Amino acid sequence: MLVVDDHPSFRRFARRLLETAGFAVVDEASDGASALAAVRALRPEVVLLDVLLPDTTGFELAELLSVDPARPVVVLTSSRGADEFDVSLANSSARGFIAKRDLTAAAFAALVDGSS
Repeated sequence: MLVVDDHPSFRRFARRLLETAGFAVVDEASDGASALAAVRALRPEVVLLDVLLPDTTGFELAELLSVDPARPVVVLTSSRGADEFDVSLANSSARGFIAKRDLTAAAFAALVDGSS
């Protein structure tokens, strides 16, 4: 999986949390351009993607990834709650959304496995 967030501290937190739960994190990215390059080079099955990046939004990047040959599962995240992104989330190609404060291995796995 790939962790995409412009805050290094959150990337470290998410990586530790998810690796401890058995997810293989292949790389991290701090913006949309490096995330897109990493997806194309590494072909991760899953991308944990921040909604607000310095060069794009997670919604725009999720749309690009939905037509990429790799087609990873995308889980969006933000320090803001889902209620702030209602329309965008409803129209998103992402599998789902988890607020950063609610990120747990179980919640993430439920979205990735499609059981949510």
